[in-house]
Amino acid sequence: MRFDIVTIFPEFFGVLDVSLLGRARRDGVLELGVHDLREWTHDRHRTVDDTPYGGGAGMVMKPEPWGEAFDALLGPEDGPPSDALVIFTTPAGVPFTQSLARELATESRIVFACGRYEGIDARVAEHVATRARVLEVSLGDYVLNGGEVAAMAMIEAIGRLVPGVVGNPESLVEESHEDGLLEHPSYTKPRVWRGLEVPEVLRGGNHAAVDAWRRAEALERTRRVRPDLLPGGDSPL
Repeated sequence: MRFDIVTIFPEFFGVLDVSLLGRARRDGVLELGVHDLREWTHDRHRTVDDTPYGGGAGMVMKPEPWGEAFDALLGPEDGPPSDALVIFTTPAGVPFTQSLARELATESRIVFACGRYEGIDARVAEHVATRARVLEVSLGDYVLNGGEVAAMAMIEAIGRLVPGVVGNPESLVEESHEDGLLEHPSYTKPRVWRGLEVPEVLRGGNHAAVDAWRRAEALERTRRVRPDLLPGGDSPL
């Protein structure tokens, strides 16, 4: 699988060289291309933004450098449609969830467009949609300074689901949100730490009892912390 990222801050993505994703890149399981949007500007100031039509605070990212960036990444404007999925990171997009991450992990190539300021000129996404599939995605109901952090979080969540990235695939099954619930508590040695003891059921060797305990704890944690995930549940806030 390949990720391409267009950003004005390519240095943000050095963190993707470490941990499991870094190893997956070195092993050839994942490919990553980070592209500086300013490479497609033609003035000495490498300008990527301008004032918004209609007035208002802030600046809007200009369509010209984005158009040239997508020409380079998707092929000529008059060429055949690209098989890439282009994701615009925006608080106005669909929510990013574990189920969406699983769906996106089946893609062969995803291009992330990381906006800044008041966002990217809306015509960019409209035009790209004539050449490739487009998805606008929000990391959550809050606003970041730019799309880079959101893109990194999505790449981590999607990339770890690509076969061959995580060494033990079974570890992906018992995680928060995989079955609609938050994950149960986990423990390791020692049996007693600072007066706190590992639950007895986890030490008894009865796997059926352990499974039942974990399920009950997952339901209780979800009810307490994220009741909105349960049928008919309300937000904890």
